Amino acid sequence: EFCVQSSGNEFTFPSPSLVLAVWKICQRNMNLELLESFGQNYPEEADGTLDSISLAITCAFNRRGTLLAVGCNDGRIVIWDFLTRGIAKIVNAHVHPVCSVSWSRDGYKLLSASTDNNVTIWDILSSDCEQRYRFPSPVLKVQFHPRDNSRFLVCPMKHAPVLVCRDGGHSVVPVDDDSDLNIVASFDRRGEHIYTGNAKGKVTVLKTKELELVASFRVTTGTSNTTAIKSIEFARRGNTFLVNTADRIIRVYEGGEVLACGKDGEPEPIQKLQDLVNRTPWKKCCFSGDGEYIVAGSARQHALYIWEKQVGNLVKILHGTRGELLLDVVWHPVRPIIASVSSGVVSVWAQNQVENWSAFAPDFKELDENVEYDEHESEFDIEDEDKSVEEKEGPEEEDEEVDVTTVDAIAAFCSSDEEDDNDNSLLYLPITPEVDDPEEVGWGPPQEQPPQEEVAETKKRSHSGHQDGAPSPKKRKVKTYDIHLQDAPSDEIHPLLCAKGSEGKAKKKAGRPKSHGKVGSGKAKGTRGAAALADITAARVKDLPDRTSSGTEGKTEGGLTTADSMDSQSDGMLVSDNVAVE
Repeated sequence: EFCVQSSGNEFTFPSPSLVLAVWKICQRNMNLELLESFGQNYPEEADGTLDSISLAITCAFNRRGTLLAVGCNDGRIVIWDFLTRGIAKIVNAHVHPVCSVSWSRDGYKLLSASTDNNVTIWDILSSDCEQRYRFPSPVLKVQFHPRDNSRFLVCPMKHAPVLVCRDGGHSVVPVDDDSDLNIVASFDRRGEHIYTGNAKGKVTVLKTKELELVASFRVTTGTSNTTAIKSIEFARRGNTFLVNTADRIIRVYEGGEVLACGKDGEPEPIQKLQDLVNRTPWKKCCFSGDGEYIVAGSARQHALYIWEKQVGNLVKILHGTRGELLLDVVWHPVRPIIASVSSGVVSVWAQNQVENWSAFAPDFKELDENVEYDEHESEFDIEDEDKSVEEKEGPEEEDEEVDVTTVDAIAAFCSSDEEDDNDNSLLYLPITPEVDDPEEVGWGPPQEQPPQEEVAETKKRSHSGHQDGAPSPKKRKVKTYDIHLQDAPSDEIHPLLCAKGSEGKAKKKAGRPKSHGKVGSGKAKGTRGAAALADITAARVKDLPDRTSSGTEGKTEGGLTTADSMDSQSDGMLVSDNVAVE
């Protein structure tokens, strides 16, 4: 037995390890009390919503957190200026729902994946599609390389992850068990390794360049039983990562320890986070910008659980609207702000801002009630007459030159292996004011109306394919690469479409049965009849000459013009039907 005396009291412990454990707990509590005066670094309440008009499915911040990309169910990608909380740009990216988005390191490129098995790289400034990659099976996740914009990682459904180069070359990431192809993958913080996890709880670590296995371990549930791995997420700072598993436990590991254990190692998790009361399964988990907190979104309801990584205690639960289901959760890279997606709307969670007027001046005092103030005689005089003249001793100090031109790097934006931050990153998007009719507003000189003969001649030239005039400018042709994967399932349906399909079946049983006849058979399809669909198609065909002659022809994206894409936004999931008819 070991005796310890403290403040006149004597405590008896059976072993010295228990003494050390109690001492660590006391020291941790003292540190927590010391940090309480500096405030909490996690959100505490709702701070509004971002409505992208279309139904939001997924979202992602850029590296600085100034722009937020939101993927919608109608194939559009809405770029939000997060400082002003306004829409900076809308990209008509896909025809089918966008299931995953990823920013490049410099912020000029955006990688997106849709439920039609297409992966596309977009130029954010010009909204142009640079490359398109077609996969044989549905794509669940895409991720740009953290340091190299020419490579990205793709996780197809029921297939091994694929490392793709922008020139179309690709390499299949080796897997531990060929029979288990329910695999999730992610780059580490610097992109030096690729971490993969399968449905049998096996986590493998491979070098990105050689795709060589360097470490592996198995996640167990306390006994020999294993659990499926749902996702792997890395912190922006530090060398820690979390593993979200099917047993409803979030395990936090140290990357250095995993690599040190090598193949078939047994690293111990730093923390095990779970909801012991409700046994909540987790939809999405991620780290805070500084890596000190972990947020997990419930798969049952719109609820966010926030833990402190170092201690492992639950510090906050944020509850959204009851009855909503969570789709995605992201933490701001720099600030204590969380964005969550549910019911097609992005909810923003932030800290409660309390006005502290004493921060403006050190001698400023806040008063609860009026206090009579005693004014000194020389308080507001320009010169204090009663002040005694101080004798100057020693040589006069020369004025120091202050450098006002050099801009120091912000520590929050720099990595530990980089000397300074990247000054070439795209932080904001220029916004051009949209004017429907300049004459009504009074902007610009009045324009003369051309005679009817010139208008008719212009339309005639547009129909004849500019035979008499100059040829029409050619649009930039998007380079498309077909990614051929061996033994890839081609008949699988994306989970997003499966969920919507099951909802549709339930509604079909409960309500009036709907027939799915062909156009022209007199049977209704979806929520619109064939006659209404034919009228809309005829009206679009009738308006095509006017669009061409007015010079407002939209960019072609997947066989659908921009104007047609905007018209088909109200149709929701029936966009593909309109494309087939046209």
